[in-house]
Amino acid sequence: MSRTERRGPLRAAARRSRGITLVEVILFIVIVSVAAAGILMVFGNAARSSAEPMIRKQALAIAEALLEEVRLMPFTYCDPDDPKVATASSPADCTTPEASAPEAGEARTAALAPFDNVNDYAGFAMAGGIVDITGAPIAGLDAYSASIAVTPLSFGGIPQTDVLRVTVTVTGPAGITLTLDGLRTRHAPNL
Repeated sequence: MSRTERRGPLRAAARRSRGITLVEVILFIVIVSVAAAGILMVFGNAARSSAEPMIRKQALAIAEALLEEVRLMPFTYCDPDDPKVATASSPADCTTPEASAPEAGEARTAALAPFDNVNDYAGFAMAGGIVDITGAPIAGLDAYSASIAVTPLSFGGIPQTDVLRVTVTVTGPAGITLTLDGLRTRHAPNL
């Protein structure tokens, strides 16, 4: 075998096992860097929004508690302080018919004159923190606010005086707002 014949296979083998070039290394580094940056951006977004579900759950718990508090209140023809409240079958039977707005002198947190009817909550709002029924601030809820609307339910544009829609709106940190609706029907012994 001649020298040139021996060099041919050696050159072919040398070409196949030459390694990687600098351009290939730089291209690999760029591709891996872009992929790593994308993955880190996803983790960053997840970390930033990880508190949001907790805020939404807390807002939902506040809204559910306030809605339950309102729906447990009486909704009768007469004011609950009226002596005929248990026997009235219409507002005409009452000495003091129930007002469709909060009664003067009553407050949610008042010890001597607390809210005593669903309509007392119409327009009620808590700003700068959530307080319990006694007026004591609830720890950790100072960044939340709540408002309550009580309106007659309407079917086909006709207001229903025996059904109220109670809407509780809670706003939490970062501007997260949650609205919860419920219905309250009138219950009177002679209805």
